[in-house]
Amino acid sequence: MRDDDAYRAATMYYLQDQTMEVIAKTLGVSRSTVSRLIKMAREEGIVRISLRQPSGSGADLGHRLSASFGIKAHVVPVRERATEVHRLEQVAMVAARLMAEWVSADMVVGVAWGTTVTAIARHLAPTPVRGSTVVQLNGAANTFAGGVTYAGDLIATIARAFDSTPHLFPVPAFFDFAETKAAMWRERSVRRVLGVQRRVDIALFGVGALAADVPSHVYNAGYLDDAEIAELTADRVVGDVCTVFLREDGTYRDIAINARATGPSPRELRTLRRRVCVAVGEAKVPALLGALRARVATDVILDETTARALLERVRAGGVAG
Repeated sequence: MRDDDAYRAATMYYLQDQTMEVIAKTLGVSRSTVSRLIKMAREEGIVRISLRQPSGSGADLGHRLSASFGIKAHVVPVRERATEVHRLEQVAMVAARLMAEWVSADMVVGVAWGTTVTAIARHLAPTPVRGSTVVQLNGAANTFAGGVTYAGDLIATIARAFDSTPHLFPVPAFFDFAETKAAMWRERSVRRVLGVQRRVDIALFGVGALAADVPSHVYNAGYLDDAEIAELTADRVVGDVCTVFLREDGTYRDIAINARATGPSPRELRTLRRRVCVAVGEAKVPALLGALRARVATDVILDETTARALLERVRAGGVAG
């Protein structure tokens, strides 16, 4: 238990820039105890270039998620009564630092736009990576002009952080007709970007939910009309990954709008070596569960509250599969 407390204190201090006072309140200990825990973390090798997760009750959440879904779970400690906005910022900060650790020379980084990834981009410190490339995974144009600008700015921010070559994906988030998508996929300019996407070494994306305290961008920025939202609800859709919609059981192939979506499907994502999914908020748990059942991720970064809610939902609904 002491090792676990040392890990939580070190994570909050080194990765989340929390003060001793905040850490003490979160752990329910004195500031002097926090200081001893951080010293203990250094002396016992918990603090190195990155943090390793020791055995113990706090690490148990990550171990249980890993065992259930065959993923690497990175569970970020955040104080219990924190707002979802605060939790998102803390998880985004850790995700940004982990991405800086994982991206190496000549890698292709795939990025799906969204509220969570935008938060991560804000925390990326300049980390030049020789020969790296950042490619947009899903189209962003919609009936309003801002979609392309929003996605372009996000890709540019991440590319600047890694000193990478950016590749935008100049197509709508959703085509009006599946036939139009099929025709566009034959265009050389589109095929070029699709080729870069297929070479992605590490993909970064969030999980969209139909309802969340921090609204998912795809549901509140003009990408879907009321009739489409009603259709998704009737079809038991709980959310999306890379603007491809899915149900809580992980199914997605027979959801009509997916034939018009421009993001990679779960099947296509599974061909990529490393897929990093970041999620915060109990409202996103059904969608996150659907994503994990569709096996879209190799790594999941989430806060403790969301991790507990996810495991509780698995218990209530049966084994993950």
